[in-house]
Amino acid sequence: MDVGILGGTGPAGKALAARLASIGMSVSIGSRSAERGEEIAAQLREKWGARVPDLHGSSNQVACEADLVVVATPWDGAPQTVAGLAHHLDGKVVVSMANALFKVGDDMEAVVPARGSLCVAVQGAAPRALVSGAFHHLPARGLANLEQSLDADVLVCSDHAAATKATIDLVDRIPGCRGIDAGTLSAAAAIEAFTAVLIGINVRTRSHASIRLTGLRTEGL
Repeated sequence: MDVGILGGTGPAGKALAARLASIGMSVSIGSRSAERGEEIAAQLREKWGARVPDLHGSSNQVACEADLVVVATPWDGAPQTVAGLAHHLDGKVVVSMANALFKVGDDMEAVVPARGSLCVAVQGAAPRALVSGAFHHLPARGLANLEQSLDADVLVCSDHAAATKATIDLVDRIPGCRGIDAGTLSAAAAIEAFTAVLIGINVRTRSHASIRLTGLRTEGL
């Protein structure tokens, strides 16, 4: 599977790019500047070598040509970035992973976007794309460290069954991760906001914890 990451030069985008490339996926780190995308990709190739064999940089527009596209831009620019590329995203699965958060003192607080969640705003910006939300609760540092194994459930929400399936399939390919169907995009506001709680816990405990659901019945569903 080819994966394009819009705004992949930030911490979350770089982390996901390295992790996906390390499991054999072809990953394009997109940026407003193709040169910037390639600069970041080169840094990751230098760091991880043969562990990321098919990782390269590109413009955001070229990254849209991938089979599946991830939106990893800063939260306040995500809808605008997607809107400018909307015609390249028609019919594609587009995964929104950004969280609308604002630092107040030592705490992170959730921001409620005008449309209730970033996932809904991204869907509105690209109405013919199949938007899902995922990866909100994976700490970037842990995700970026390929020497560190993951142990996390990833909540996936979408209004499109095909997007839910494709996103869960992607998550399940990452060792240590399990994709969980969390329902429609109406769940995105709560999922995104909970990231502020998780970050606060990690800061206070100096951890890189994610989430695991216990007692979950999956067989026969």
